[in-house]
Amino acid sequence: MTLPSSSLSSSSLPHALAAYGWDDAWAAEFAPYAAEGLLPGRVVRVDRGQCDLMTEDGVVRADTAFVTPHDPLRVICTGDWAAVEATGSPRYVKAYLPRRTAFVRSTSSQRSEGQILAANVDHAIIAVSLAVELDLGRIERFLALAWESGAQPLVVLTKADLVPDPDVLGHLVQDVETTAPGVQVLTVSSHTGEGTDVLAAIVAGGTSVLLGISGAGKSTLANALLGEDVMDVRATRDVDGKGRHTTTTRNLLALPGGGVLIDTPGLRGVGLFDAEAGVGQVFSEIEDYAADCRFHDCAHEAEPGCAVRAAVADGTLPERRLESYRKLLRENQRIVAKTDARLRAEIRRDWRAKSAEGRANHAAKRGGRA
Repeated sequence: MTLPSSSLSSSSLPHALAAYGWDDAWAAEFAPYAAEGLLPGRVVRVDRGQCDLMTEDGVVRADTAFVTPHDPLRVICTGDWAAVEATGSPRYVKAYLPRRTAFVRSTSSQRSEGQILAANVDHAIIAVSLAVELDLGRIERFLALAWESGAQPLVVLTKADLVPDPDVLGHLVQDVETTAPGVQVLTVSSHTGEGTDVLAAIVAGGTSVLLGISGAGKSTLANALLGEDVMDVRATRDVDGKGRHTTTTRNLLALPGGGVLIDTPGLRGVGLFDAEAGVGQVFSEIEDYAADCRFHDCAHEAEPGCAVRAAVADGTLPERRLESYRKLLRENQRIVAKTDARLRAEIRRDWRAKSAEGRANHAAKRGGRA
């Protein structure tokens, strides 16, 4: 029997929306839409102006024309909780609930727009392949975006079976742990099953998004968590570990052990988008040192009494970490400056349009009096 929309709660839907993260807080947020006869649904896939939502009626295909603003950060995305029409052909999404978290990156280095990749995420799983040399700078970049999103990052080193020497593996893990303070680092092998049970236990409590470049083993890892070959897997190149994009859209999938997983396409570019707080979290030890600098606005270059440079000099802080910190801060400042400039330009265009309209109205009135 289909339940009336007003009665939906985490306890009334133990086998439907609750498995996708529905809880009493979401039910309270949705109450005004329930009163209008709309159904709640979680977006499991978005493509070409339409989306699939998991609802009390099962998966529903709906049009997103009513929630397609000009701002790319406000478009509906995988992970959103939405209000959809109970009937109709096609059905329409009327609104989506305020997001608890949002994973956003810059669309490209030449533009000032952000792209939202996933919403309402609890865990950001950053998949890194051990089949190739570690790129610590890329890991830091992913971590900055993850922290900025509001989710808890987790670094998963995949293909651990390709590093049979435990000492070598231990050094690699230590390098990543130094790069990711406050973040759990887990080694897994989808081939042998190592670590997948630990990862499954972690992601069972909420929504997780799986991130990484092509060839990082995300689809294989997703299949291991799902317990079946749902995601397409293709071989990676031996030279650089890169692979073709086996995932082309962001899909939200319920896990057999609890929780849901959003798998994403391999990301070629991971541009920051207003992620200053996230950068600070990734390099928290540098900001701790900076608190002891003589000058509060120390740039950590050649200023006297710089505690950060002193930490580099005595070997406490790796020079690479400081250079990476500077690089990400500069990049973030550029995108923020571009965004501010774009907003100022939009305001100026709006003001000019309104001024022109006012002059035209004034001229029309004068012409009428003549």
